[in-house]
Amino acid sequence: MARYAGHVQIVTTALNGERRGVAVTAACSVSDAPPTVLVCLNHNNEKNKIFFDSGVFALNSLAAHHQPLSHAFSGLEKLTMDERFAHGEWDALATGAPTLKDAVATYDCRVVQKIPYTTHTILIGEVASLRLGGQDAALVYMDRSYHSL
Repeated sequence: MARYAGHVQIVTTALNGERRGVAVTAACSVSDAPPTVLVCLNHNNEKNKIFFDSGVFALNSLAAHHQPLSHAFSGLEKLTMDERFAHGEWDALATGAPTLKDAVATYDCRVVQKIPYTTHTILIGEVASLRLGGQDAALVYMDRSYHSL
């Protein structure tokens, strides 16, 4: 799977005052009518339970200059959630999930379906709100390293 190139995203959620965010490449468009996206999250990680319970998520598409932010949300540095979120400027749109103010695009979603499959759960989200940022070079991950496109 290391050869599968993917646009780097930070998927976020919030529930009862708790925030969670993780860097992912397993996300894509599903439909444009209604606008729908999906993200795949490891359900063996107990900390991801908040994504399955909250009913909302935001998919924040990263630009090349967000590489340090992606690294902070990758989990490799063992940062707390507060430390991760301190690396960017965040607000909220319609659902209340944290949204990155300068993302290339932010898809603020309500979960319409959860599909468990082996180690992951596929969250399908209908876009409740959309914010488009600048047309910067996209941050891509492939061959265990970052690239820009």
